[in-house]
Amino acid sequence: MQLARVVGTVVSSRKEPNITGLKLLVVKPLDEEGRETGNALVAADAVGAGPDEVVLVAAGSSARQTEATDKRPIDLVILAIVDSWSVGNDVKYRK
Repeated sequence: MQLARVVGTVVSSRKEPNITGLKLLVVKPLDEEGRETGNALVAADAVGAGPDEVVLVAAGSSARQTEATDKRPIDLVILAIVDSWSVGNDVKYRK
């Protein structure tokens, strides 16, 4: 699993029928300090995330383990909206 920030949306007029009904969001991975790192990725949203929210994503076969993505051709899923995180005694993020 990876922390990420929602930075955009994907709109698609034609798609694989098995992903119809899934909201697709653009996310940027975050490091432990909350800084964006790496390339933007597209994730299926299983929890109703919105713009600028910090989320938890899962990739690969784990991405198909939610009710929303079960047996669908999904490689990255948003499975939680983060309220806060800390490293040691340092709070790094609070919604």
